[in-house]
Amino acid sequence: MTDKDFDLTRRSFIDRVLMATAGAAMSAATPWAAMAAGAQTPGTGKVRLGVIGTGDRGRALIQNIGKTRNCMVAAICDTYAPNIVKAQQWVPAGTPTFADHRAMLDAKGLDAVVIATPLNRHAQHSMDAFDAGLHVWCEKAMARTIADCGAMVRKSQDSRKVLQIGHQRMFHPTYLNALRRVKAGEIGTITQIRASWHRNNSWRRPVPADSNDRRINWRLYRESSAGLMTELATHQLQVGNWFLDAVPTRVLGSGSICYWKDGREVYDHVALIYEYAGGRKFIYTSLLNNARYGCEEQIQGSKGSIEPELGRIYQEIPPKTLALQRMQADVKRGHKRTVPIGGATWFPELPVTTPGDSLGWGEYDETMLQFEGFGEAVRSGRPLPGLLYQAYNASVASLLGEQAMDKGEALTWPTGLVTI
Repeated sequence: MTDKDFDLTRRSFIDRVLMATAGAAMSAATPWAAMAAGAQTPGTGKVRLGVIGTGDRGRALIQNIGKTRNCMVAAICDTYAPNIVKAQQWVPAGTPTFADHRAMLDAKGLDAVVIATPLNRHAQHSMDAFDAGLHVWCEKAMARTIADCGAMVRKSQDSRKVLQIGHQRMFHPTYLNALRRVKAGEIGTITQIRASWHRNNSWRRPVPADSNDRRINWRLYRESSAGLMTELATHQLQVGNWFLDAVPTRVLGSGSICYWKDGREVYDHVALIYEYAGGRKFIYTSLLNNARYGCEEQIQGSKGSIEPELGRIYQEIPPKTLALQRMQADVKRGHKRTVPIGGATWFPELPVTTPGDSLGWGEYDETMLQFEGFGEAVRSGRPLPGLLYQAYNASVASLLGEQAMDKGEALTWPTGLVTI
């Protein structure tokens, strides 16, 4: 697959990816692609979405929904009036607005809701939407507790309504191509994935006079967030499970409030090891005071490595022969050569600096594309296969990692989880 193969337009993405990822292995890994590829310009009107939560993330989602061919924003809701005002510039004039999500649900006229509220509100908002007979698209992570994550899944199953979680990397052509090449054996057996999401900011936002800190800075408090684990790590844990084709067997880690000592309750620095069957490992770090290494995943196999965030694949390079080993071999065969006194007798194992090969890029927006897939799922009444399984396990992994750090001990993968 070349860069030209991934010279994509937003409108042709899913069809092109379906062709690029054809084959039994990819059909099993990305079963939603075949269903989503059937999306066509609707003849019966667009899927009507009500957006609950119009803060920064909610407004970004509204803009992405506006680019789709099969969805539209039919109502918006937020308990904080300034957020509603900001969101109105991205929806048609006259779009109904609400300060109470139940009032929006009672008003009818919707096919589904989009939830972009603080993490601890996801479960209740989802339950209320299911009770109103609506489908649900919800931001990741799923919920504040593992129990609530399971309750959302069961409610979706019982009500026969779609529950889709916002893991947009599963619609990203570079990640899909990376997964195709892994399934084809190009980098050999994966034994380790290293991932990081590093930033250099406090996450703290100014608090307007008409609000309060816990509303505006909800990510910094345990009641409403697990901090780095649910706001960032969930994305990359999904990638780890996806590429390793498994869930962890156990996790251990350490978290601390290391730099931003400003009254926050969530860690600003985390380091964890997730263990998988066969001794495989997913090593994760995230911090808020150094952005040098940013957001990346390094998928390491016996024949090569893939860095999907950077869009590159690297072939493994045989290690250089150490000078002392070379001298030993010379002695055995009676060969003499000069060994400089004080010179280097070994080669440090420096990172590979070769540019690697491109995984392909294109003009697309994976957040918009996941809404196109959601629109098709709502129309058919059938979820895109595999998406909820991935999202649920990623949320469980993030919350289990938080518990392992809090307890200072390794925790095994929970039993009794819901079946998807």
